Amino acid sequence: MELYEYTVHELVEKLEKGEITSEQITKSYFDRIKEKDNKVKAYVSTLEESAMKKAKEIDEARKAGKPVSKFAGIPIGIKDNMCIEGTKTTCSSKMLENFVAPYNATVIEKLNKEDLVYLGKLNMDEFAMGSSTEHSAFFPTHNPWDLDRVPGGSSGGSAAAVASQMAPWALGSDTGGSIRQPASLCGVVGLKPTYGLVSRYGLVAFASSLDQIGPITKDVTDSALLLNLISGHDEKDSTSMEMEKKDYTLSLINDVKGMKIGLPKEYIGEGINAEVKQAILDVAKKYEELGATVEECSLDVGKYATAVYYIVACAEASSNLGRFDGIRYGYRTKNFDNLKDIYRNSRSEGFGPEVKRRIILGTYVLSSGYYDAYYKKAQKVRTVIKKGYDELFKKYDLLLTPTSPTTAFKLNEKTSNPLEMYLADICTVPVNIAGLPGMSVPCGLDSKGLPIGFLLIGKSFDEETIFRAAYTYEQNSNFRENKPTFKGGEN
Repeated sequence: MELYEYTVHELVEKLEKGEITSEQITKSYFDRIKEKDNKVKAYVSTLEESAMKKAKEIDEARKAGKPVSKFAGIPIGIKDNMCIEGTKTTCSSKMLENFVAPYNATVIEKLNKEDLVYLGKLNMDEFAMGSSTEHSAFFPTHNPWDLDRVPGGSSGGSAAAVASQMAPWALGSDTGGSIRQPASLCGVVGLKPTYGLVSRYGLVAFASSLDQIGPITKDVTDSALLLNLISGHDEKDSTSMEMEKKDYTLSLINDVKGMKIGLPKEYIGEGINAEVKQAILDVAKKYEELGATVEECSLDVGKYATAVYYIVACAEASSNLGRFDGIRYGYRTKNFDNLKDIYRNSRSEGFGPEVKRRIILGTYVLSSGYYDAYYKKAQKVRTVIKKGYDELFKKYDLLLTPTSPTTAFKLNEKTSNPLEMYLADICTVPVNIAGLPGMSVPCGLDSKGLPIGFLLIGKSFDEETIFRAAYTYEQNSNFRENKPTFKGGEN
């Protein structure tokens, strides 16, 4: 096996035994990037020089017997909306094309303490607005299972990099499914933690009440390890929860006996691809064979989630993106005669069409005369959706749904129809609306050889139950035997 084929926990074990070095691991990944990224286009930028230098320093420290973290020298990819001091943070937008972050995001500070090595910044939909990573200002990312298809979004670069073994693990952000949906479409594990579990400080904001950073990994064990590293209270983030630190690896138990899992009927009905539906029913059957109780239930309020999401998310985006005005930082137009021209032309030229669309929608629903009719009403329905989940969790430990209604669709298939693109998130947005944790786990391939993922949804701050159920399924299935084929891509 090549070094890039191992999981992180396997690499850590080999490092501890002295069988390999961080330099060897890091070089293996950069060699892989040079081999595959010209087709996949997962990376916006790579940091080879600084990464190799750091890997060498860590190897020397280990050799000298100095105390180092067990994760020291493990490479990682970072979605390009998280600040790394002295490194470009573009959000895949012309608006921030040359912005160099003057500080570290809290998650980066936490990874720095463990001496992880940064491979580079990963492509995304501009300002995290999209479901296909086609809305990047630089280039679309391709799905490694079929290069003519999308990897999902907005964390498509992160999912594609892990799936194509150009990063052992990566950080993504999830506002309405942006970790879980690309994880499903690329056949990897993606976790959206409970809102408030991971600090958002240093994450460029899209929708502040929905955004959450989380791990994209090759398997469930690596997901638990990375959540251990990035979770915890942060005084710089007022929405960060102050709670006792947990070790999520303690939940990696191969046993679901006695667990009650709800299967909301609304998510295996109309609008869900037949092969995806069958895969979810097969997962339910597998859990029953393993000793869990799976019952069909109803989450009727979930049908309002997509409408609520696009009102709330666009409203918050309109507010958050107001800072990009051509004056303070970011792109400034060269075509102006007065201050009004600077504002108008900088934003017109700096933002892409999807970002403009959402800013306009958000400004509209916040405007006088429409605030009560749309935004205020959406917030009330958001509370109803949260209560709907609370009622189900009185009876069930977890909920099981598809992660995406379809497998990966073709590039350019939905770009001309924004509404159809928005419906790609129909299974994932309710989790963000309610602030709950959710994990996408691969569960097989469709007839075209494309990955299918299932979504486990848990109670607030009960990631442990999700990890236990996901780990049990993983240990009793063979999904990691499936590898991307890199087919297509001739066009």
